[in-house]
Amino acid sequence: MKGVRFVQKVSSTPGFARVAPHVFPALDRAVHRLTRGKVLLSAQLLPGVVLTSTGARSGLARRTPLACMPEGDGESGWVLVGSNFGREGHPAWSHNLLAHPRAEISWKGQDIPVTARLLEGEERAAAWKAVLEFWPPYAAYQARVEREIRLFRIVRSQKSYEGG
Repeated sequence: MKGVRFVQKVSSTPGFARVAPHVFPALDRAVHRLTRGKVLLSAQLLPGVVLTSTGARSGLARRTPLACMPEGDGESGWVLVGSNFGREGHPAWSHNLLAHPRAEISWKGQDIPVTARLLEGEERAAAWKAVLEFWPPYAAYQARVEREIRLFRIVRSQKSYEGG
């Protein structure tokens, strides 16, 4: 438990927000590729997915490793947090999901077609409360930025992803 608290404290700092976006996604993508989707380094601390979405402007497939909060059985729904490590500006993947909600995730080595929906109002408030209980550093991220951090609920889709 001490190790988790230490990581939570470090991940709440502005210095982490400056460095982490340049280091962790690249490491995650490389390890995920090398292990054929079986290992995601950041998932050793928080559950994680690799989101494959369609670029909002380019129309190309974009792969992004993300922390997630599994919901229910942890196999049919997840919440994605557009924290961007507590930096200004919404992350690119969130723009992609707004433009093209059909996507795919790699979850525990399995590719799953999903549909994303931006959470708003009371539904967002309830999810935000759950997210803060799940990973308290998100509160520090929100405090550093003026924008409201986007939350997306992604659920399994019957249709396969045909993006990019």
